[in-house]
Amino acid sequence: MLQLEKELKNNVYPGRGIVIGRSADGEKAVIAYFIMGRSVNSRNRIFVTEGEGIRTQAFDPSKLSDPSLVIYAPVRVRGCDTIVTNGDQTDTIYEGLENGLTFEQALRSRKYEPDSPNYTPRISGIVHIEAGNFDYTMSILKSNDGDPACCNRYTFAYDNPAAGEGRFIHTYREDGNPLPSFYGEPEKVVIEGDIDSFVNRVWESLNEDNKVSLFVRFIDIATGESETRIMNKNQ
Repeated sequence: MLQLEKELKNNVYPGRGIVIGRSADGEKAVIAYFIMGRSVNSRNRIFVTEGEGIRTQAFDPSKLSDPSLVIYAPVRVRGCDTIVTNGDQTDTIYEGLENGLTFEQALRSRKYEPDSPNYTPRISGIVHIEAGNFDYTMSILKSNDGDPACCNRYTFAYDNPAAGEGRFIHTYREDGNPLPSFYGEPEKVVIEGDIDSFVNRVWESLNEDNKVSLFVRFIDIATGESETRIMNKNQ
């Protein structure tokens, strides 16, 4: 397994990222979502709580030039499911589940973001905890190696994940112009420590110039009770 902190420190711009896994003691489901930015519009954001989830918000409303791809609800909770994504497809998944669709079926109506020439992938995850059982699914919708004529759809499901093991998916392989999309299966990473040590390691490992916000939630698999932490560079 890879060391999450090392992967982050060695990549100045992974973009937005989702980590899902199981704590080292086996008792908690772990969810993390971070955002980064290179432009003023992208960096001008914070995470704020909204119900059981979160949403992005402009730190300085006067500097918000285009809300279309930067203002959304990354995390929403529906019953036993916690949805986490890098865009407004959070709502698409939530509404799809409400209408009897599966996670994968709900995403059939979406594709990569319309931000030529990057065509940023849409990355999504859903955590299901019920009766002491825990599983999760991750998805990436991306252009065909930069060709917007085709949307490639990949779904990865993990049942009863092992203690101390997580998966990490992010929008970009590395910095660049255009930005190269993530590829392959979500990276297997070590999950260790309690929520506060995990938050600190991830936050300190993100590039200081580009990091914007971080959300972390630990959910007790037996009881469903959760702890949440939010870090915002703009305070």
